[in-house]
Amino acid sequence: MTGTIFDIKRFTVHDGPGVRVTAFLKGCPLACKWCHNPEGVDPAVGVASKTVRVGSTTFTSNESVGYEITPDALMCEFRKEKIFMDESGGGVTFSGGEPLMQTAFLVETLALCKKEKIHTAVDTSGFAAWDDVEAVRNFTDLFLYDLKIMDDALHKNYTGVSNRLILENLVCLLKTGARVRIRIPMIPGVTFTGENMEQTLAFLTELPFPVEGVDLLPYHNTATHKYKRLRIANPFEEMKSLSKNDLSATKQRFEAAGLNIINN
Repeated sequence: MTGTIFDIKRFTVHDGPGVRVTAFLKGCPLACKWCHNPEGVDPAVGVASKTVRVGSTTFTSNESVGYEITPDALMCEFRKEKIFMDESGGGVTFSGGEPLMQTAFLVETLALCKKEKIHTAVDTSGFAAWDDVEAVRNFTDLFLYDLKIMDDALHKNYTGVSNRLILENLVCLLKTGARVRIRIPMIPGVTFTGENMEQTLAFLTELPFPVEGVDLLPYHNTATHKYKRLRIANPFEEMKSLSKNDLSATKQRFEAAGLNIINN
């Protein structure tokens, strides 16, 4: 069996507890207009142009976007950093794209991690069949679960899909006793609006089962070069990055409601 990934990042500290290795799986059923990893949307291995300038001469070549890998080969990459993961209480995080688009590959790799006592986290949009979520749950220590827009019509407009399945899966996942941290991408004028923050806060505080906490993820425009390399239009190219200070008032409101907040 093989899976398709497009990156492995080492020494990550914002994708779960401790020092982690994050594997990015290709393929995503959403089409978020602010996507930070546009190279991960297409499930297939792609091609992108790479331009290097040396003096007055420009060299352009094509390079692969993504590659196939077996669970055993991916485990070899994880083991290289195991000492750092063990010392810091870290582990491995599977992100994307949407990891649940490659459930069989994900489950097999997660099972190998559990066999070697490596802490596992899955960063997901929640837009997947419940059977896939359930299959992954049995091998996952922590879910990093995205909540973007509470209004269903706006969610469809900005991500291409309804949020109903996402919200239903979240409730079902919490009901099983799974550990879940909510992640909210704070996109000015889209997710980061007074109305959406109020609706999100109301939803979270009224859940029948509590979440472990909430991560507020400020928008960063660092993906601009990816869009150019892939020759994809970037609707948010001119939007400025947010800082932690921009989110301080929202952080205080969520904390006042009893939620554990991390402002990344």
